[in-house]
Amino acid sequence: MGQYIIIGIRMVFFVLLQGLILNNVDLFGFVTPYLYVLVILLFPIEANPSLVLGLSFMLGMGVDMFSHTWGMHASASVFLAFARPYLLSLMAPRDGFPSGTPPDMSHMGINWFLVYALIMITCHHLFLFFVEVFRVSEFFYTLGRALASVAFTYLLVLIAQFLTFKQRRVL
Repeated sequence: MGQYIIIGIRMVFFVLLQGLILNNVDLFGFVTPYLYVLVILLFPIEANPSLVLGLSFMLGMGVDMFSHTWGMHASASVFLAFARPYLLSLMAPRDGFPSGTPPDMSHMGINWFLVYALIMITCHHLFLFFVEVFRVSEFFYTLGRALASVAFTYLLVLIAQFLTFKQRRVL
């Protein structure tokens, strides 16, 4: 039960952070960070997929309320929550994930998290930016904006993970 309270607090914190601060960051009119995807990345591995989809929808709608983009972030968040189990199954160790292990840098290792976060953030941003534009005529411009935003969001996710990183001791 405590795990879900932490998830709820994390969701509220990141929606407020995104809505009040990060939505106002627009580097060169081209790059916008979407750090709220970290919430979806850090959902427990063994969490019920339907619950993850529902919570991701609520997270996306929270960001949409601040952004006045009704449904875009919600759809991108649900897409990410839908793709997440498939990526986790592809990246699972031979023996499977240890029970109760969150998919973060401290528990899964730096290399594993770097790949996992990059793939997830890229999927989210490509979906979000192409839904936003919804035209083929601006394909390369939108692709450039999405990839630049992936790089900036990825950097912020890594900073957030390193700030909370705890080295596990092997006895």
